[in-house]
Amino acid sequence: MRKLFKDYEVRQYVVQVVFSVTFAFSCTMFELIIFEILGVLNSSSRYFHWKLNLCVILLVLVFMVPFYIGYFIVSNIRLLHRQRLLFACVVWLTFMYFFWKLGDPFPILSPKHGILSIEQLISRVGVIGVTLMALLSGFGAVNCPYTYMSYFLRNVTDADILALERRLLQTIDMIISKKKRMAMAHRTMFQRGEVHNKPTGFWGMIKSVTTSAPGSENLSLIQQEVDALEELSRQLFLETADLHATKERIEYSKTFQGKYFNFLGYFFSIYCVWKIFMATINIVFDRVGKTDPVTRGIEITVNYLGIQFDVKFWSQHISFILVGIIIVTSIRGLLITLTKFFYAISSSKSSNVIVLLLAQIMGMYFVSSVLLIRMSMPPEYRTIITEVLGELQFNFYHRWFDVIFLVSALSSILFLYLAHKQAPEKHMAL
Repeated sequence: MRKLFKDYEVRQYVVQVVFSVTFAFSCTMFELIIFEILGVLNSSSRYFHWKLNLCVILLVLVFMVPFYIGYFIVSNIRLLHRQRLLFACVVWLTFMYFFWKLGDPFPILSPKHGILSIEQLISRVGVIGVTLMALLSGFGAVNCPYTYMSYFLRNVTDADILALERRLLQTIDMIISKKKRMAMAHRTMFQRGEVHNKPTGFWGMIKSVTTSAPGSENLSLIQQEVDALEELSRQLFLETADLHATKERIEYSKTFQGKYFNFLGYFFSIYCVWKIFMATINIVFDRVGKTDPVTRGIEITVNYLGIQFDVKFWSQHISFILVGIIIVTSIRGLLITLTKFFYAISSSKSSNVIVLLLAQIMGMYFVSSVLLIRMSMPPEYRTIITEVLGELQFNFYHRWFDVIFLVSALSSILFLYLAHKQAPEKHMAL
């Protein structure tokens, strides 16, 4: 709580408990995945904990968090404050209606399951979570090389920064001089008694705008000029800060660590192109991999090199390392994103609602991660996970992820291209 929400006080104890429970059970699912690979605990015990964990996380995500979100939203509205419990129930029922209708257009599970079965709930949570994961993954796959690679940095010199700072100082001086003129004009009008003897009514207002006393300033015109100059000064300040940040990135790119991240940028750009290509192939040919990527990669390498290699033994250990990396980076990346999001939009009144929304997003994200990580595990370690999750259409989630990932990645490429292209034009205009 100190790390995530240190700038805003989350006073409601129930909000802290709900967020903590969601985070704890989300991490426990990843812990159980590692237990599956390492064989920790008996299979019956792991099955029980999987079942318990999923029941609790679904209870929180479908029933508790939406209800409290509605409750705190209604509590912030004065007209509904007395009947906030009733209106919170109305908000929750509205959420349940749309949540349930979400499953109609998607072939996500077998129709024989009961209304409140785990399969019915997790299938719908999975659609929302996989969509969120694909959007973040698509943007991250494009933004990461764009951020790390020095190739995309603008060429900024000290002369550019000095020229812009000079323009900013000149604009501030003009604003100060015009405000001095306005202050002097107000003082003169006050001394003449024009402030107290202003004409009233509509015609008086028209007269005060269109005419001015001999030797007096046109205050409305000067105020318009001041507003325009203040807007220009804000743009110049932001552009100056951007140039300083770019100059620091250029200097950083010359260091050893900067060169390392530049290499990572090239690697991720190749990965991004490969991921987009594979997502397109999977969509066009309606293809979903049956073998986990680690085992498949080892088999191709061994067959190509023609060496003796225990594929099953090494695929287990490499899968464990790969899944661990995926889990750590997923948790870290999501928490960083949620923290930035919280700082950007939260306030003293909305902090409780925002924290609950973040808990909802986090829980759905991690549940969906389990659905997708399952494919990265060798088949012998998927058995209990498949039994607990039920008869879900796992292939649908992978195809849906590919579709949303492709749309997100291509949209991000277009957005970053336009932003990168307009940056020099904006600098030239300023």
